[in-house]
Amino acid sequence: MPRTARELIESDQSAWPLVQEWIAAAKNPVQVLPPSERAAAELEAVQVAIRSPLGAIVYHTGGILVDHGWVRILGSGHPRLPRTLMGWNRGRTIDYTGYARGHMLIADDVVGGFFAINGGSLGPDAGNVYYFGPDTLRWQPIDRGYTDFVRFCLSGDLGAFYSSSRWLGWDVETAMIGGDQALALSPPLWTPEGKDISKSHRKPAPIDEVYGLNVVAFPKQRGDAS
Repeated sequence: MPRTARELIESDQSAWPLVQEWIAAAKNPVQVLPPSERAAAELEAVQVAIRSPLGAIVYHTGGILVDHGWVRILGSGHPRLPRTLMGWNRGRTIDYTGYARGHMLIADDVVGGFFAINGGSLGPDAGNVYYFGPDTLRWQPIDRGYTDFVRFCLSGDLGAFYSSSRWLGWDVETAMIGGDQALALSPPLWTPEGKDISKSHRKPAPIDEVYGLNVVAFPKQRGDAS
């Protein structure tokens, strides 16, 4: 039986103070967005207690913007990040009958990459986080669970992780992109012509359109089995 929001919130130990410690010690620029008024309802939809970092972030934040908004960690939604964790998954990893496809989207970036917790459909390592790269068009493990993923975003070397997909002035350009947008790149990063992103035409587009292209349309166009 699904647990109520009250049951998920009334935990002996909340992970939120620990997450706050990570944020306070962050080496990358971080903006914690206030939670929405629907935070409790969103937590109930996710069915994760606040004793876990995932539940704590959903309940206590509207989302977290990292490195000038380059990475967006989903929470309960905010005008700066107008997508909730479960709302973003519905119709993508969860169909409208409630059937789950074996992974959950938890974050994304401005160049059209997506992070997901593997529920079994992405590989044998359930519980670990995978990254869908717009340059590879494949889900690849990053060898971290959700907790380590969040800590990496806050204090890890994002410059090295994104070494092939940043350009001079990326930080200024990124700060102007909305949390419901990502960059539509022409030519795309996965093409030979698109490898140098500094020479690509970059235009903000609705992130649902970018997701549809990168995760659904482009792999089919390239002939990937996935």
